[in-house]
Amino acid sequence: MAAKTPATRTRAMMPGHGRQRKMLDVLGQFRIVIKSIRRHYQRVEQQSGVSGAQLWALAHIARHPGSKVGDLATALAIHPSTASNLINRLVSLGLVARKREGRDQRVVRLYPTVRGTAALKRAPQPLIGVLQQALSELPAGGLDGLHRHLDTLIRAMRVKDVRARRSTPLSDV
Repeated sequence: MAAKTPATRTRAMMPGHGRQRKMLDVLGQFRIVIKSIRRHYQRVEQQSGVSGAQLWALAHIARHPGSKVGDLATALAIHPSTASNLINRLVSLGLVARKREGRDQRVVRLYPTVRGTAALKRAPQPLIGVLQQALSELPAGGLDGLHRHLDTLIRAMRVKDVRARRSTPLSDV
């Protein structure tokens, strides 16, 4: 092991040096998360022909046939208008069908089509996205801690777009 030079020892003892290293390590972790998300969504589009958000919506509809737009918006944590736009695209691609059933013809139910089911079979796993899957598998305490720490980080940011919380699917970020 090489001996530390006086300059190396001095830098290591300087206040904030360890903090700077930790901050850079955390930035590296964010890069891994973001790059992994992007790579997954690229594979989703290549293999299934739909965006990550569209795939997540399609997967939800396939798991819950007869869902309504509001159900989808809640499940994907997006605004109902964003969910409507996703559904419109899935319908135009022939992957989802809208049906009005029962007495109340105002209620629209959503169902996957044969073509939609085939797209799901072609798509890489996880269908909901790599970050969503990882978050769903965290122990409750870890998820709570991450939530608190990210909330603190967001509050510390001088520039932020809090509207993005429910308006932008991750695959579109």
